Amino acid sequence: MPRNRPGALRARRSRALPHTRETPPPVRIPGLSARTSLTIHRVESASDGFLIRVGATGDALRRYRAFLSRPGLRPLYPHEAFCPSCPGCALDDVRHARDVLAEILPLLPPRARGELRRALLTLDRRYRTRTLPDPLAAARGEAPWWHGRLADGAEGWGV
Repeated sequence: MPRNRPGALRARRSRALPHTRETPPPVRIPGLSARTSLTIHRVESASDGFLIRVGATGDALRRYRAFLSRPGLRPLYPHEAFCPSCPGCALDDVRHARDVLAEILPLLPPRARGELRRALLTLDRRYRTRTLPDPLAAARGEAPWWHGRLADGAEGWGV
């Protein structure tokens, strides 16, 4: 019985399956591996949470880094967002950006969770050293530790 040559089989297969995608690949999150970025994209796509939407983790991580990368040694003060109900405007408040990052962490598989947690540990350490603790934060109730820092005014458009 005659057999097909391997080249003929590959040619037939390549004509049958075009190499196209319906949607472009997700954008890689700076500072994280491509595998972790893809995992985060898949979790964001499947999530129906209020804070989690497609691209929210990358935006929040970018905002958190931008807040902490301001030059100088003076203390930094987080600002309230001018429009906290909008998903995009709410990230003007760096504490909200950190809330988004805290919300995505338990949804990730162990490998991606560990990589994002390592990136956050470095940023959290810098956040603690560049901001001042609020002495009245304990009296306000249960909130994550990043909300217990001194804040100042509002930030965003129109201010």
